[in-house]
Amino acid sequence: MEKMGSSINRKSMARLHKAKVMIAGEQLRLRLHDGKLIKDRRYHLRTYPNCFVAQELTDWLISNKEAPDRATAVCLMQHLMDHDIVHHVCDKHPIFKNAKLLYRFRKDDGTFPFNTEVKVFIRGQRLYEHLITGRDSILQLREEQGVAYQRSIPGCQLMDWLLQNGETESRRQGLEFCRALLEHGIIQHVSKKYDFFDSRLLYQFCINFRRRRHLSELLNETERDKKEGASVHALEDNHADSPFVLPKIPPQEERSGFQSAVQPNKPLKMIPNVHQAILNSLQLHDSGYLPPATLSSAPVVRCNPKSVLKRNVTCEELLSPGAPFIKRVLTVMGDAVGWGFVIRGVAPVYVQAVDPGSPAAAAGVKVCQFVCQVNGRSVLHLDYLQVTRLVMTGPRTVVLEVMEPLGS
Repeated sequence: MEKMGSSINRKSMARLHKAKVMIAGEQLRLRLHDGKLIKDRRYHLRTYPNCFVAQELTDWLISNKEAPDRATAVCLMQHLMDHDIVHHVCDKHPIFKNAKLLYRFRKDDGTFPFNTEVKVFIRGQRLYEHLITGRDSILQLREEQGVAYQRSIPGCQLMDWLLQNGETESRRQGLEFCRALLEHGIIQHVSKKYDFFDSRLLYQFCINFRRRRHLSELLNETERDKKEGASVHALEDNHADSPFVLPKIPPQEERSGFQSAVQPNKPLKMIPNVHQAILNSLQLHDSGYLPPATLSSAPVVRCNPKSVLKRNVTCEELLSPGAPFIKRVLTVMGDAVGWGFVIRGVAPVYVQAVDPGSPAAAAGVKVCQFVCQVNGRSVLHLDYLQVTRLVMTGPRTVVLEVMEPLGS
């Protein structure tokens, strides 16, 4: 039993560490977008969208005190590659190298692997944001067996909330979801003695999703786990007074764009993972190296992941009478993570990818839908950058009018 318990604990710790890596990777991605290190880069008359140069990034990590030296910076980025957060633009280099190589965050090209573990993490993060915000949060100071626990909630009350807010359809489904959260290290019993039960037992979140993480924490934690074995980590919510904890944002305040947990006391806009579509598929260059000199102003070919569209569709075809499309109006209520969909293209813009379990998925946004209006404004003849800017500068709740192929 002791060996089994130790094995389960190690598995839970590995999942918890994976969650922390995902948070740290996303926070880094937002900071690099804000600092313009992630941008479209040209090589051999082709453009690689939303990528960064490895050598520039290692310099940035050192200058921003995320790493003391280049060797550590390379180790940090390799850690992100090992967890499928970052990859080489052509997937030719599985090892992160401090060179003029191009790399990209998988969230910026729609290749992030949305497996069961990631889906549980995303739903857990959304649940955390829903429960932690608001003046009447149900995460409160409570007692169990004479000990007080901050930001705790009885299992039965959490089940009630999930049902009342449409997160689950039944108590049985809610129980399965909460046990998945516990197995993945997102919540735990306050004294770590019990599995999740629909009872008065108290539970807490193990992760403070809003705390800014230094990348060096990830390596330090990995080394500590190797030396100490399966040890129990302290709850991150106990560090609410840390200077890296973002202040709570009242739900009634209107937030534009993607909300990011990047810099304390300074809200930033999240650059969405959107790209321009290419209709003529081309092979990516094998090396992904930057040229030694500036390229000439020759025509640019955009190299994106393959479009989901089977053929080119024009605005005229969408608007023509009897066209095989149906109009739908969708209301997407963004959360702290964002809206959860990727757009590409130009006149018309279309949906390239939708994150499972995201607000967009819940609202009915699907791949291959063409965006006609955003909050009542026609965008049919705009490109993806203009549509992105319109969404980011608008309210948190976005009303989309889309044209969807019949039978989809």
